Amino acid sequence: MNISINVTQRQLSEFLLNTAVVRPVFIWGPPGIGKSALVQQFAESLGLDCVSLLGSQLAPEDIIGVPQIVDGLSRFCPPKMIARKEPYCLFLDELNACSQEVQKAFYSLIHEHRVGEYVLPEGSIVIGAGNRAQDSAIVKPMSSALINRMLHVQLKVSHRDWLEWASANGIHPYVYEYISLRPDHLWTEPPKTEEPFSTPRSWHMLSDALNEYGDSLTDEALEILAYSCLSPHHAGQFKAFIKQIKNRYQLAAIIDGEERWPGKPEDRDVLYFLSQSFRSQLIKQLPGEKNALNENQKMLAHRAKALIKELSLISLEMAQMVVSKHGDDEGLPSWFMVDIVRDLPRLVERKED
Repeated sequence: MNISINVTQRQLSEFLLNTAVVRPVFIWGPPGIGKSALVQQFAESLGLDCVSLLGSQLAPEDIIGVPQIVDGLSRFCPPKMIARKEPYCLFLDELNACSQEVQKAFYSLIHEHRVGEYVLPEGSIVIGAGNRAQDSAIVKPMSSALINRMLHVQLKVSHRDWLEWASANGIHPYVYEYISLRPDHLWTEPPKTEEPFSTPRSWHMLSDALNEYGDSLTDEALEILAYSCLSPHHAGQFKAFIKQIKNRYQLAAIIDGEERWPGKPEDRDVLYFLSQSFRSQLIKQLPGEKNALNENQKMLAHRAKALIKELSLISLEMAQMVVSKHGDDEGLPSWFMVDIVRDLPRLVERKED
């Protein structure tokens, strides 16, 4: 499904409030980003029960019911879960994982709020959701007739919306602080291989496990938990982050000159995490134009060059990582890179070799 516009969790809630009450909506998005939870919250906000049907586990009779003889005539009796007397929100999860026969059973339900002779109570809402073909999930082509019966929107991950939700829902402080520092690790594309990968749902699972362990959490248990929930790279970085906290290697203290870069071989994972976080902070805090610098930013830029030089003496590779551009990200401001080229030519020359 090709959709040009993506919406955040906050935007989706507003969109549903103004559209789902009059027309069926289908929410597209990768696994684990909160589609189901948002629909549940939306239904609760309207005071409606949310009835979820999992498309991958449905047969046509689960929708249209089974035939019965009434007064000598046959008629289909829809399932009790669907045939309700009070208005409700019907959530068709993994709708595009249904077989073509099941999809046909949804035609009148989605378009007319009707199953055979049964009509959904006035005020009922129908919402569908599903993964995309590129998500390595179970998806099947959705017929044009079914597509044309719904409004379509694609959900994207917003770390700001997630952090706002996390602060009110008991997410473990380690997870909250880590995502605050590394929002780019909240979600990653589903891998082509069978391995854990990072999503808002997997971070939530990790948080639940951390809360359950409490003070009895060991380094060994932390490592097992992280690698069982997250992408391998993120798991390693999260482990280093916790080690950083426990060993009091705080980035702010390093920038303020109260601490130095950790230089021991056994602290290489901590150094790598701090280097990445340092780079992210510079990108976030330094303006695009040099003449826009305020006094605090001038001090940060001056201190940053000294710290990059110190870092290069411990690990030239990590110092290069701080100053290099990664993929499609913005990288460090060009005026700052000019200063790096002028003041630390060896670092840049080695980086370009």
